[in-house]
This record gives sequence, C-alpha cells and structure tokens, in this order.
Amino acid sequence: MSGRTAEPGVIWSRPERTGRGPRPAYTRGDIAEAAVRIADADGADAVSMRRVAAELGCGTMSLYNYVPRKEDLHELMVDAVIGEYDLSPEPSGDWRADLLDMAYRTRALMHRHPWLPRMMSPVYGFSPNGLRYLEHALSCMDGLEAPSGAKLELLAMLNGMVTTYVSNELATAERTRSLPWSEEQEQAVRATYLVRRLAEGEHPRLAAALAEDSGPIDLEAGFDRALRRVLDSYVV
Repeated sequence: MSGRTAEPGVIWSRPERTGRGPRPAYTRGDIAEAAVRIADADGADAVSMRRVAAELGCGTMSLYNYVPRKEDLHELMVDAVIGEYDLSPEPSGDWRADLLDMAYRTRALMHRHPWLPRMMSPVYGFSPNGLRYLEHALSCMDGLEAPSGAKLELLAMLNGMVTTYVSNELATAERTRSLPWSEEQEQAVRATYLVRRLAEGEHPRLAAALAEDSGPIDLEAGFDRALRRVLDSYVV
C-alpha cells in the first residue's frame, strides 16, 4: 500500500491540519463516517482507501494526507463507533449494575456494527473516545474496593466476554443465512442424531446433564448469567 511505513505511529498524535496551506476538504470524522458506512453495508473487507475516497468523492492518494495507513483508518472507525456510547448519565453508585448496563450497550453496539468485533484491538482503547469510555467505566467502579489494575482487568474480561459472545452470535446468524434449510430443520435433525448417540450409553455424564434440562436454550439468560459471573468474580 502506498504511504505504508514500517514504523508504528499514533494517528492521534498527528495534527489533523497544519497551520499552513488551504483548509482541508475533509475531517477525520468525515473519513471515519464514510468508512463505517461502507463496513456496515458490505463488511470490513470492503473498506479500502479507494472505496472510502469514492464514497467521499475525492482521489485515493489525497486521503493519505489525512490517514497515512489502513491501520489508522481502522482506528478512526473504531473510535467513531465508540463515540456512540452515551456517557452523560452519572454512575448510579452500584458498580455491578452500571457495568452490566455498559456490557449490554456494548453488545448492542456490536450488533449495529457487525464488523466491530473483528476489528477491535486493545491499542484502540487509547483513542479519544476510547479514553472517555475507560474514564467513565472506571468512575462506575469508584465503589469497588480493588486496585486500579484489577478494575482495568475486570473491564477487559467483561468486554472480552461480550466480544466473544457477539462474535459467536454473528457467525451463527451468518451461517444460518447461507444454508438452504431453516434453523429449525437443522436443529431437529441434529437433535435426533444426538438422542440416538446418547442412547448408546457411551456418554453417560453428558446424557445425564442434558436430561436435567432438555428444553430450548435461553441465549439471553445465558448471556446475562455469564456477565454476572464475571462481575461476581471480583467481589472483595
């Protein structure tokens, strides 16, 4: 890729515009919004400097004056959607409830932007909106008697769990859309196969476990239980 360098850099340390020359035609926000629109419509693989330039109506090479590398473009995109969090409400004083609420909002954010779990990186947490998110999350944990490092670890565990859960949800939904049969048809066929295998007696523990609760899996309840177990692991 033209303009790509072998040295790491931080897009946020670069001035958006210098004091000389004509006023830039676009802001980083404009570029990020265009890239997010493309990713929302066609997926992360559709995002390229050429496609973003076409979306903005400018030349591809001119974008490198704003965004030197595709990695920087991805960071702008992640920061833009993190900015969708409403961080205006003051913490309630119940750190578990507040973090639970943020986890549910993170899940909703990832479903609005299905490319986000794939593009997430720990280094993006230090973007402008990422820093605001972290500061708010830490303020929600003011009532938790734990070292600051443990609080950051808890937040990382919670977000990691949400990211993994949503990634599985999105992958399952994508697979279902690609099949020529319905989800119900497949579940029925697989349930028949499983019952037959368990009846052979080679897996008594699994058979007993499934016999205890053979009803449909409540994915929403499972998500909530998983979140609460992560939060309960930090009771001190």
